[in-house]
Amino acid sequence: MTSCSLATQHCGPCEGGVPPLDDASAAALLTQLPGWARTGMAIEKRYDFTNHHEAMAFTNAVAWVSHRENHHPEIILGYRTVAIRYWTHAIGGLSENDFICAAKIEKLFEI
Repeated sequence: MTSCSLATQHCGPCEGGVPPLDDASAAALLTQLPGWARTGMAIEKRYDFTNHHEAMAFTNAVAWVSHRENHHPEIILGYRTVAIRYWTHAIGGLSENDFICAAKIEKLFEI
């Protein structure tokens, strides 16, 4: 499965009681997301922009994707940077939803 195919999928409901992805599955999915790194129970990436307006526009676009997928990241907005961090709170770790949304954010950044 490529990041392109991840980006065409949609997040499914994720309730507590479902185990998080094991390390091997998470590592395999992470290889499809250039620049994303695993940090503890999350995946994250920092995006750099030329000005604050671009960083803010990207942040708002990420919020739109998150709303559409009903899967919301932690977003840290700086003057010319945006850091995105995904993990699935309900299961206390990573789910496929995190990788689907990260792939959608990658496609968004390519625009």
